[in-house]
Amino acid sequence: MINVLYFAWVRERIGLPKEKVETSATTVMGLVDELRAREERYALAFSDLSALRVALDQDLSDFDASLDGVREVAFFPPMTGG
Repeated sequence: MINVLYFAWVRERIGLPKEKVETSATTVMGLVDELRAREERYALAFSDLSALRVALDQDLSDFDASLDGVREVAFFPPMTGG
């Protein structure tokens, strides 16, 4: 089980701030593919990965990163400075 967190418009499209996900995925991309296949709202939220960032256990990561030993995956749009 992995805790999956959604922030900003990702949360709005999916309708949840977080959920526990049972996955057989070995990479973040594999998890994204599983989530996209769930329902249209997930497919919409993950339709443009260039508009998303991912963090594994609170460290910025890439979509090809391994999920081995990961407890938390967070998806969010890029942050802007100011």
